[in-house]
Amino acid sequence: MALIFISVFMGSYFLIILNNLSSQNEGLKEKLAEVSVQLTSLKSEVTGLKKLIENLKSEKKPNQTISLTAAWIYNLTKNSVVLIKVTSITPFGRSVAEGTGFVYDKEGHIITNNHVVESGGKITVRFIDGTTVNARLVGRDPYSDLAVIKVDVSEEKLCPLPLGNSSKLVVGEPVYAVGNPFGLSCSITEGIVSQLGRQLKTKGGYLIVDVIQTDAAINPGNSGGPLLNRFGEVVGVNTAIYSYTGTFSGVGFAIPSNLVRKVVPSLIEKGYYEHPWIGVAGLDVTPEIAKLMGLKEPKGFLVTSVMKGSPAEEAGLRGGNQAVVIEGEEVVIGGDVIIGIDGREIRGINDILIYIERYKNVGDNVTLTIIREGRETEVPLTLGARP
Repeated sequence: MALIFISVFMGSYFLIILNNLSSQNEGLKEKLAEVSVQLTSLKSEVTGLKKLIENLKSEKKPNQTISLTAAWIYNLTKNSVVLIKVTSITPFGRSVAEGTGFVYDKEGHIITNNHVVESGGKITVRFIDGTTVNARLVGRDPYSDLAVIKVDVSEEKLCPLPLGNSSKLVVGEPVYAVGNPFGLSCSITEGIVSQLGRQLKTKGGYLIVDVIQTDAAINPGNSGGPLLNRFGEVVGVNTAIYSYTGTFSGVGFAIPSNLVRKVVPSLIEKGYYEHPWIGVAGLDVTPEIAKLMGLKEPKGFLVTSVMKGSPAEEAGLRGGNQAVVIEGEEVVIGGDVIIGIDGREIRGINDILIYIERYKNVGDNVTLTIIREGRETEVPLTLGARP
């Protein structure tokens, strides 16, 4: 009986062990299946990477580039985009402003908006991994709403973003905004180039020209972040929205990268940027103005006044001398009408500003084509620095 009991007991014991082993085996099979799926996914990603690298290597023309998905662009830029906090002490207490910036070079320079850092408070920068460091202001330019700050971190921490050519943008092409809306770290939104050549008025009354309009969502906290094209290049710096509520309504604006290329090196070297300047006030010619002044076409920029000590005064440009009322507003006519600059046709002030901002610097010479008292003539002028 004892032997039978022992045999039954041992049989039951081994049966339990076998059941446990079978259960464990099933669990291992499930885990192996999960690992197999993960390996397949990784192999797919590696294959995609290999193809991308092969395609990049096989590129024959330097201007040929592969379009990237939003996921690719996010992964390429997330370590380059930072959250900026500026803490200031005001008569009303402690004030904290937030914005975005992105790494410009391996020296630790970070590009952002002037309006993010203009308060002059303590600046801190937080990377996506949570690393937070102090930063110092290097330079700023209120006329382009650009600023540069600097952090002291290891080179391994710095992943500069490449600047693209904003003049190659076309309306309708996809763009991506990366930033920290409402303090939400490193968010990406997708949209298109809605229009090019927009204008933004600065606090000083001057215009930022060549501005990019986009419907990629931009909200408070996005200011200073990069607007990227489908190749992962920075084509703009997100700076403003058009909204009645203070939140995004489908109309956002970015400073073009080609202006960034001109301004930022000067901010790093000198702390400021000198914008080329003519020194006139006026308005674009309308059909009513053209009729009153006897102009053949309603085009050009009417000079209403010339600023004292300006390049325009030195060149002999003349302002208006006759006040008239057009649509209920007083307008001074009779001044020079600028219709060309260096052989380029001028339809209005925007054309003048775009040309000198894109292609000219302080001290450069230009030739203005003007209409004065019904006659077309040319006036040489040396560009000064905007006061």
